[in-house]
Amino acid sequence: MLAAVSALVLAKLELLVISDELLARVEQTYGVPARVRVDDWAQLLARTDLADDMDKLETVNRFFNKMRFVDDIKHWGENDYWATPIEFLGSNGGDCEDFSIAKYFTLRHLGVPEERLRMVYVKALKLNQAHMVVAYLETPDAEPLVLDNLVPTIRRAGLRRDLQPVYSFNGDGLWLAKERGLGKTPAGKADKLGLWTQLQRRLQGTDWRVAKT
Repeated sequence: MLAAVSALVLAKLELLVISDELLARVEQTYGVPARVRVDDWAQLLARTDLADDMDKLETVNRFFNKMRFVDDIKHWGENDYWATPIEFLGSNGGDCEDFSIAKYFTLRHLGVPEERLRMVYVKALKLNQAHMVVAYLETPDAEPLVLDNLVPTIRRAGLRRDLQPVYSFNGDGLWLAKERGLGKTPAGKADKLGLWTQLQRRLQGTDWRVAKT
């Protein structure tokens, strides 16, 4: 059942249209600047001029890396809250999970195949804390490209010695990290991650949370 929910939400997102009604709801909930941010996102989602995956990766990474980083406890009043892209853009900020979630779903909507994308939990060694990034693998054996809010440019995983992978996931599965790689054998469904399941269910609604900051 949960796997079916995952597939349903991803299919719905691929057909996503930001309507005037939705923009009005965003403005009512978060204010006029939020409507502008979401409208800019809608224009990105509608782009057809991005020639290949690399163009899409760079455009999406630049778009979301302009957002503010804010800790969950300060922003949402919770230790760990995974915001939808609307909540992230509407509230004008979020933490590393929110950056990664927004990038992941936007890339999926733009047609980047799911099997090439993973959200990766890592340990940021310089910060000595847990962190999340998006990884892109052109082929299953390719060296991943890392999209990260800590670093403005996309870099190959081998150049990110400051990150130690722990596990990765997407809508298809969950992988445990092998040394500095991402792992090749699925360890289970991504629906095992409770916050991931909650996020996907909230993507189907318009009951958005308002940040405390």
